[in-house]
Amino acid sequence: MKKKATYIAAILASLVAIYFLSEKLFFRLDLTSEKRYSISDNTKKLLENLDGDFTIKIYLDGDNLSAGFLQLRKSTKEMIDEFSAYTDANIQTVFENPTQGSNEEEINKHYAELDKKGLTIMREEEDKDEYGQTITRIVCPWAEITHNKHKKLVSLYTDNRDKSIDENLTRASANLEYALTDAIRQLTKTKIDRILFTEGHGELPEILTYDICNSLRNYYQIDRGDIRGCFCPDSLFGYKAIIVAGPTAPFDYKDRYLLDQYVMHGGKIMWLIDGVRIALDSLSTNSETVGIANDLGLTDQLFRYGVRIEPVLVQDVQCSKMPVNVAPEGEAPKWMPKSWYYAPLLLTSPVHPATKNLAPIKCEFASLIKAVGDSRDVKRDILLVTSTGTHIQKMPGLVSMGIVGLDPKDGNYFNAGNAPIAVSMKGHFTSEFMHRKKPDQVYSRTPQSDRSFDTKMIVIADADIICNDVQPGKDGTPNVVPLGFDRYEGRQYGNKDFILNCVNYLTDDEGWMALRSRDLQLRLLNKPATTLRKFWQIGNVLMTLVVLCLLGAAFYYIRKRKYCK
Repeated sequence: MKKKATYIAAILASLVAIYFLSEKLFFRLDLTSEKRYSISDNTKKLLENLDGDFTIKIYLDGDNLSAGFLQLRKSTKEMIDEFSAYTDANIQTVFENPTQGSNEEEINKHYAELDKKGLTIMREEEDKDEYGQTITRIVCPWAEITHNKHKKLVSLYTDNRDKSIDENLTRASANLEYALTDAIRQLTKTKIDRILFTEGHGELPEILTYDICNSLRNYYQIDRGDIRGCFCPDSLFGYKAIIVAGPTAPFDYKDRYLLDQYVMHGGKIMWLIDGVRIALDSLSTNSETVGIANDLGLTDQLFRYGVRIEPVLVQDVQCSKMPVNVAPEGEAPKWMPKSWYYAPLLLTSPVHPATKNLAPIKCEFASLIKAVGDSRDVKRDILLVTSTGTHIQKMPGLVSMGIVGLDPKDGNYFNAGNAPIAVSMKGHFTSEFMHRKKPDQVYSRTPQSDRSFDTKMIVIADADIICNDVQPGKDGTPNVVPLGFDRYEGRQYGNKDFILNCVNYLTDDEGWMALRSRDLQLRLLNKPATTLRKFWQIGNVLMTLVVLCLLGAAFYYIRKRKYCK
């Protein structure tokens, strides 16, 4: 009896000890193979430094959600609960049904309110029965984070038409940590980094980069400046990144030196350079024009950094469409969509954090990038490529609207594949001005450097990727079309997310972009064939009854045999 009492006392003492240790020690275990429920050290550090109140309103609620979006709702709630476990801040989660309302008028009014906030309503179609009929569900996969009266919208789902809805939902779950922490960092950021759009060399005007600048202002202070009036490289060192978007005039010796020394001292540059110059006015009026090399004086500089933009144009069978009048001359116009091979839809790298899980990127009159030089000091990653059905047109050459009549199945013409259009480089770059004298008019407090610090650079052989369209408004004021939106097809491409990710990747010194490389394995059940649906439904019901009857009979037989003896 005494031994038993000692045993019980030991168990009670162990339980009490475990209780007090659990109060002092904090740990969580994630036993999934891909660490589905774990968050990064950067996220933990961010959460530990948070204070105040946060309200996260999730617009995934209601009885009409499909199983996939219900799982996304659950994953979002679990991620927020994981955040709450690592912070002393008060994080409150609220769910709202976007289809709420007692009648159709109230529901439409609620839709209008959401649209005014910037929340996009999407319609999901799902097969429901053996007759192939579909049911349309209204979904609003967004979250709204509020902190100190400031609000940020978070898109929880990206509708990539080239992927199935199951793949999109899995990628959305994998991207939850980055999407939520990105919004929290924007709300709590105290220091605003600056980035510069260069001017003075025929770069794209502000109206044509308005949409991307509007998005970048959520993260950075945007400046525009003519570097021709700058004579000190030190004045550029305060910028986190520099964007050279679509220049058409040559860079002189002094301007190249300024940009070179900016890179040598750790600066990051995104180059968006057209390899070929096209007279669009001539193309629209005469249906043809001549393309010539766009000589900007940057060839040697980019060559030293590790790439060369070839003066060619790429044509691709995977391209956007444009309306073409196919009616005979003298008859009423008849417009039909035709493939515009000069506007490829570029494939994105599935592994790089700047391009992972993005929709195709639309471009126009893009050129080819080639890697050159020694790659031991500079790591190069291809970000964008054409499809396997590509044709490389050398310049100078004729650019004609008649190309829409080409047969996309012509393997003798479209016989080149996967041409690189954008490249990311990281490492130690060599200066173009090694063993060369600096310009006489340049003065600097910082010594000239021939080898860069560890830094990054992105080179894109097409400036149209960052260029938004502009339409004339009713009152004469220009209306900016969202970057990457195709008015003729009514489709949104991934241009804006791509440029935004590229800039964030260049300026990311803490590893936040690595969260975009996270993968979750897609585990799907095979959907039963339509003809066997009823069989499996009835079988599942009857199987339960059969099993219960068998168990009951076995139990009765065992009892009878046991007690009859």
